[in-house]
Amino acid sequence: MSKISVVIITLNEEKNIDRCLRSLKDVADEILIVDSNSNDNTVKIAERYGAKVVLQSFMGYKEQKNFATKHASNDWILSLDADEALSPELRQNIMKQKADLKHDAYWFARLTYYCGKWIRHSGWYPDKKIRLYNRTKGQWEGEKVHEYWQPRNEANTGELEGDLLHYSFYTLSDHILQINKFTELSAKENVEKGKNYSLATVMITPVWSFFVNYFFRMGFLDGHKGYLVCKLSAYATFLKYIKTRQYSKQQIAATS
Repeated sequence: MSKISVVIITLNEEKNIDRCLRSLKDVADEILIVDSNSNDNTVKIAERYGAKVVLQSFMGYKEQKNFATKHASNDWILSLDADEALSPELRQNIMKQKADLKHDAYWFARLTYYCGKWIRHSGWYPDKKIRLYNRTKGQWEGEKVHEYWQPRNEANTGELEGDLLHYSFYTLSDHILQINKFTELSAKENVEKGKNYSLATVMITPVWSFFVNYFFRMGFLDGHKGYLVCKLSAYATFLKYIKTRQYSKQQIAATS
């Protein structure tokens, strides 16, 4: 039977980490927490579950997750965020696979709990992610705010039934704060890469994004919260594009 190291990167996650760790019963042969110097009870809670804690200042999402993956004791890694937890069905299916892991990486569907409601449409579900993988067969890649596990060309992947439960935002304010933070990072990275967007793209793409998520992806079935998810997703697209234009102009002005 393969041994699995669960790796979690954290910063001030006392609100979420207990739920995450409780869901790992019988799955984790090791729990490794890479903490970015939390000043709450995150580390104390993790240590109650027997987790090994490594302190590492935040380097970026993909860098932090590659660091955590590298420092685990086992080659098989289950990578979770602190605001995620295994559903009972997913936990059982991981346990079944531990005896014979036929693939090099496994996809999970991720189901998000948003301001008191599970979002099953709106472009947010099934939101499949690779979270169980053999670390010798790939690495974390991506941009500053959209990291993902990238298997090597020779690696093969499978899918496990059951949802990875994502407890995302407790309030609208939480969501709006993250949108501002992530669009700031994305816009600056776009400028570093020489990207820019036309005014037509800035105006049209967010409208199209809302239309696709609310109607084609049936966000209306998620009720009022579905409308908010689709509207704020469109707003995030608008902010990323308009900030990219702003910072691109500032860069041009500074170098001229």
